[in-house]
Amino acid sequence: MKRSLFGRVWPNATAVVLFIGFVFPVYWMFATALKPRGDILADNPVWFPTDITFEHFETATGADHFWTYVTNSLTVTVLAVVFSLIIALAGSFALARMRFKGRRGFIIGFMLAQMAPWEVMVIAMYMIVRDASMLNSLVPLTLFYMMMILPFTILTLRGFVAAVPKELEESAMVDGCTRAQAFRRVILPLLAPGLMSTSLFGFITAWNEFALVLVLNKDTEAKTLPLWLSSFQTQFGDDWGATMAASSLFAIPILILFVFLQRKAVSGLTAGAVKG
Repeated sequence: MKRSLFGRVWPNATAVVLFIGFVFPVYWMFATALKPRGDILADNPVWFPTDITFEHFETATGADHFWTYVTNSLTVTVLAVVFSLIIALAGSFALARMRFKGRRGFIIGFMLAQMAPWEVMVIAMYMIVRDASMLNSLVPLTLFYMMMILPFTILTLRGFVAAVPKELEESAMVDGCTRAQAFRRVILPLLAPGLMSTSLFGFITAWNEFALVLVLNKDTEAKTLPLWLSSFQTQFGDDWGATMAASSLFAIPILILFVFLQRKAVSGLTAGAVKG
């Protein structure tokens, strides 16, 4: 009985320790952003702020070109995710449903592309963009971000497509649907969890990317939020409240997207299964 009790306790205790270890830095970031300057510099840490202020957020949002950086980041991230999903839907369906020569090579190629470190190709990417006279443009960033997340998206969605019984698609085609209509009405609803998980991964990858935009976009108007955040400490010195507010603003879109998609993933799978 002691062994059984220990077997139940240690996984939960480990989960609690890991939860605290991962969540506490995020809490401290938001708490510091809401503290007055006196509480931030106090000798004794103020664990739970009582005097909440939003002046640090006003300082961060009032920085030069802040909203330009927000627009640039949202533009390249959303477009990269949307384009990768459109291409991955077609590619994953072909890899899961069709048998053609070289199919295994395609899958291995996507796996190798997923494992390749993109940082070692930054110089080659820079030369390509420079020769095309497209430096300081958001178009190359969008295309490169799409290529970064495309292998993972295709491989993940391929597993979801393969898990859908082929008989559902064939039944829809017998009832008069074309292959495209069967995919849209039968398979696509069942892919909701895969679409959400890959969208979240793609959004995080493109939103956090730093090395490529640092090399390609030197112009102030063409930069994104990661570059702005890296220079924020230099711009505002030891203003830790404003720095933590800037970090919080950078993290908020990811947190909102995660909460929304995490809540919808399981319900999407169940709804799709019932419709099928």
